[in-house]
This record gives sequence, C-alpha cells and structure tokens, in this order.
Amino acid sequence: MTQENSTLIIKDAETYFIVPISRPDFGSSGKTGSWRTERPVINEEKCTKCLYCWLYCPEDTILRREDDMVYVDYDYCKGCGICAAVCPVNAIEMVPEVKRGEN
Repeated sequence: MTQENSTLIIKDAETYFIVPISRPDFGSSGKTGSWRTERPVINEEKCTKCLYCWLYCPEDTILRREDDMVYVDYDYCKGCGICAAVCPVNAIEMVPEVKRGEN
C-alpha cells in the first residue's frame, strides 16, 4: 500500500485500486466556501454548556471559550446539523444560509 498526494493506492497480486481520501485541512483548502445551505446559531441563554455539540462536531468547528460557552467557526462549518441534533435543550437552531445579494 502506498500513498501519493490525496490518493491511496492499494496493490496486491490480483487487484489495483485508486481510492480518493478526504483530508480535512485548516486553511484555504479546508474552508467551507459558499455551498453550505444552513448554519447553526447558538442561543447562549438556553445553552447549559454541556459541550455535546463540541464533542460531536465532526469538523471541530464548535469552539470553547474559557467560560465553556461555545461558538461556531463558520469558515469551516459544513452545516451538517449534528450539533443541533445532539443539543439536549435545543439551544442550537439550523437557519438558512443567506447568500450575498439576498435579504
């Protein structure tokens, strides 16, 4: 098995595969861009700081402040909604993403 760039090549006596590998990356190549359709909005008054959203976020875009209140790094958030689904007090609402030029 060898690895070249972002592709995994698996070789054995009878098969040869090329399997693309997703490699999340912070920086310009890891930013969400304009394709997200919904974004999580956290109601700080309802939040109990249980940190379930922080724990379950697959992209590590839920960040903690020193007081354990959470906030979202929207540059990298994909809008999957897992944070809203695991919140036991419904303090996170998924709202439609507003595109430039829309009201």
